[in-house]
Amino acid sequence: MRIPALTIFAAQLAFVALPAAASTPITLDQAMSHPDWIGTPVETAWFSWDSKQVFYKQKRTGSPIRDTWQVAQGAKPKLVSDLEAAKIDGDEVVYNPGQTRALMLRNGDLFERDLRSGALVQITRGASRVESPQYASDERSVQYRIGTDWYSWERASRVVGPVALPRAAKDPAVNEDDPLRDQQLRLIATLKRQKDERDALRERMNEQRRVDPTLPPAPIYLGDKVAIEGSVLSPDGRWLIVVTAPKGSEKGRVGKLPRYVTESGYEEFDDQRTRVGRNMPAPHALKLVDLRTNKVQDLSFDVLPGVNVDPMADLRAAAKKDPLKGNRAVRVFGFGGGDAIEWSANGANVAVMLRAVDNKDRWIATVDLQGAKLKPLHRVSDKAWVNVDNSEFGWLPDNRTLWYLSEESGYSHLYTQPAEGGAQRALTSGKWEASDVRWSHDGSVAYMMCNRATPGDYEVCAVNAKGGEVREVTSLDGVERFTLSPDEKKLLVHWSASYTPVQIATVPVSGGAAVKLTDTRTAEYKARQWVEPQYVAVPSSAGGDPVWAKLYRPAQLEPGKKYPVVMFVHGAGYLQNVSKRYPNYFREQMFHNLLVQKGYVVLDMDYRASKGYGSAWRTAIYRQMGHPELVDYIDGVNYMVANHQADAKNVGVYGGSYGGFMTFMALMRAPETFKSGAALRPVTDWVTYNHGYTANILNTPDIDPEAYRISSPIEYADKLQGNLLIAHGMVDDNVFYQDSVRMAQRLIELKKDNWELASYPLERHAYVQPEAWYDQYRRIYQLFERTLKQ
Repeated sequence: MRIPALTIFAAQLAFVALPAAASTPITLDQAMSHPDWIGTPVETAWFSWDSKQVFYKQKRTGSPIRDTWQVAQGAKPKLVSDLEAAKIDGDEVVYNPGQTRALMLRNGDLFERDLRSGALVQITRGASRVESPQYASDERSVQYRIGTDWYSWERASRVVGPVALPRAAKDPAVNEDDPLRDQQLRLIATLKRQKDERDALRERMNEQRRVDPTLPPAPIYLGDKVAIEGSVLSPDGRWLIVVTAPKGSEKGRVGKLPRYVTESGYEEFDDQRTRVGRNMPAPHALKLVDLRTNKVQDLSFDVLPGVNVDPMADLRAAAKKDPLKGNRAVRVFGFGGGDAIEWSANGANVAVMLRAVDNKDRWIATVDLQGAKLKPLHRVSDKAWVNVDNSEFGWLPDNRTLWYLSEESGYSHLYTQPAEGGAQRALTSGKWEASDVRWSHDGSVAYMMCNRATPGDYEVCAVNAKGGEVREVTSLDGVERFTLSPDEKKLLVHWSASYTPVQIATVPVSGGAAVKLTDTRTAEYKARQWVEPQYVAVPSSAGGDPVWAKLYRPAQLEPGKKYPVVMFVHGAGYLQNVSKRYPNYFREQMFHNLLVQKGYVVLDMDYRASKGYGSAWRTAIYRQMGHPELVDYIDGVNYMVANHQADAKNVGVYGGSYGGFMTFMALMRAPETFKSGAALRPVTDWVTYNHGYTANILNTPDIDPEAYRISSPIEYADKLQGNLLIAHGMVDDNVFYQDSVRMAQRLIELKKDNWELASYPLERHAYVQPEAWYDQYRRIYQLFERTLKQ
């Protein structure tokens, strides 16, 4: 979002002029202690079937156990007993088209609630977990999936039985040509007689199946050269779409994760993921099965526009790799089914979302069921990578119109399009992001998350299906997610604030004041005063939009004093930390309070690559990770020096995961700016990271080695001049501990000084134990005290 320079300057003046309440001193031990002292947040929440009450899950203090609570407007929350829990609704609900019945999953079993009478019926009770419940198009039965098999529950008879049983095996009724087998059957009469008897029994069973509906269906044999990765049944029970991959496609060498501190007292080893490019995602195939005949037909990807054009042909040629032959590999969006294949409620139409394995194209296609052909409807391409977060789509109640999110305008927005073809309609537009779409049951209104005011201010918005003005339904600033009540009169909103963990409230769909239902914070925590972050827009030297940041500083700066500055870098790359929500990095936020108490100023930036700012912001790092982001952080330092009395000679930086990677890039590529840094659980060489994340941004090492070279901190280790702390959990199964060990060996060989490696034998990527949190942040604090206060 472009903010006029005069507006930014005025906001800065206003900030300096307004005093803030003095914060309550925080100790490092308190900030890093178990977060239960803050108060356990609300987790999953949902409406009762009659929309009169709300249920929610909450962790017990000092325990991993989750309890269920119920609350109504104007009442205190009440604990739901185990006996009562058997009668309440679940948090995953699927409604019939008329919204008179609802399916719900609870503890892996399936239930149906009659929304007119409130009667609850249990459909399954078993060891196998039920998934993907849906109503049959005639609503006389309920369909659901266990594994890749589909079952049906007939409401009238209460009978449960299989509907579709796909199998990755040879059809025993079909014999391949085999001279030796033919000879055996010709010469050995007993074998021939046994075969004929099996064939006769099989054919007799098939005859009975054709006329006797009480018999289970025959298995659907897809061959023994494929693995089944997903299946989706049509609501009319006529068709099954199966997602397959070549069997045995997992060939890459996996990493070994050693454990040194174990219950057994012996070293133990776990198999982990492969490295990027070492085990490319297997291409998918789609098979359409006519369940009346069990006929299987392949749905060819040849019709997808651009599928046979290689967007990386130049990179492939430069790397002296063979050119691509035929189509690019394609996968069903989202690993094989589920929300990637959507049937209309009447079972007449189906749409599939597909993605090229190279991540540069996404297609939505419908299926000509009689002709067994895909019909492309929509394509979005990105020379960098298509955003997997904007993959929501489905059918409107007319069974003929598709809705979907697309980033084609540069921002995620909501579109509709007739399935038979025709122009798409943009229901939302502008320099903001639409996500998490929920439709009213009649398809007249779409509700969605939106950040229209500023990139970090999230509300629920609504728009009419025919188009028109987008309106904000809530005014809570920090909405996390929401659901629509069964009577569609209210929204149940999860919301949070800078120092308020997730709570719930209800808001009328017409808008208005929120009714806050919970406050799970402890009295001790609520009594504290905190340094409220100031949301500032840092001008960018790269031009275009500013870089939004959270500023932590004293209410009043001492005239003439220069303050050491700490720059915080959030993790994940594609994550948004500069929002009005409760941060993922709540411990770090308390640490920033401590730093302010001790005389620092702190800036936390949503650098380029962060979430919530559109596709250009997201893809600015394509083939150059750590470069645009570093420019943003240098701009942030300059902003702090120019506006907040920051000491340009005493600048520190720290962060975990992607933040650890950026700490390396800051210290090694801009040593004149950054004096000290703490790299926590950092990536040091992108060649060692996973495929799903890294290949989006840097392609693969065999095709684009230069992108990996310029993006990996280990290549710049010789430039280190400042003071460096590396901290890493030794059982990190995300960024392997090996990353930090390799960097340590590189620094040893370069004879570098003023660095240390702190290892945590029992911690994974996300630390758990308060002692480990404390030890890590004690080291960070001491590093900054030792090096930035001269």
